[in-house]
Amino acid sequence: MIVGAEAALEPTLLSARRRVLRRVGDWAPPVVVAVGFIILWQAAVTVFDIKRFIMPAPFAIGGAFGTYFSEIWAAASYTATEAVGGLIIGVTAGLLVGLLTARSIGVRESLLPFAIAINSIPIIAFAPIMNNWFGLANPMSKMAISGLLVFFPVMINTVRGLTSVDPAALELMRAAAASDLTVLRKVRIPSALPYIFTALKVAATLATIGAIVGEYFGAPRASLGQYIAQHAAYFNFERSWAAIVLAAAIGIGLYTLVLLAERLMMPWHSSFRAVEV
Repeated sequence: MIVGAEAALEPTLLSARRRVLRRVGDWAPPVVVAVGFIILWQAAVTVFDIKRFIMPAPFAIGGAFGTYFSEIWAAASYTATEAVGGLIIGVTAGLLVGLLTARSIGVRESLLPFAIAINSIPIIAFAPIMNNWFGLANPMSKMAISGLLVFFPVMINTVRGLTSVDPAALELMRAAAASDLTVLRKVRIPSALPYIFTALKVAATLATIGAIVGEYFGAPRASLGQYIAQHAAYFNFERSWAAIVLAAAIGIGLYTLVLLAERLMMPWHSSFRAVEV
């Protein structure tokens, strides 16, 4: 009996081992590239004696990050709040407008030109306007900027996903006398989820960009945009680069949260099944 139990466990252990090796294989290349890039960066600064106002060395940036961690973290926390708020506003508006736009061709043709026009305006043109509307020190001004950046890709992908439904599935639901709400819940939304999560991955980084760009045009000193600009003006480039690294970490963190949500909401998707084989 013990031998039989051990034999039954062997396929499970082998499968788990393969999954671990696959995960290591997925993470190893980017880690190796990142470490190699940092080593080459440090070597180039040392060998060619590159001045710190042109490109600080990674070790100098790491030292500044450790020395001034508390103030950089406080600034990053402030900016992260703006980025998350803008992401929520933009995603909510994009989903709602996308649902309304997908319902009829007339509504779609009426709203899409306005959405395209908004998306074509450079973000630096919106920043002073939003700061004037909500106030320089009001986080809502940066949330509005981030929300505008996030809105367009979410809305467009939502419309595309809701309208790119298999005609056979719609015909089957009509044959079953399903209501529009049932069709939306059972067919259109599941079909749109891959498109929506593709947009959310883009939106996660855009929200961070919008918050920091808005801060350049006016914000409290305890914000990443102002922290980067002020210390660059005083030639404290190591501290500016340390803040940039943390800004990148905010975008990566939001992107990772979107990936986790995608995995939880779409375990049935073919991309996840292929990884688990």
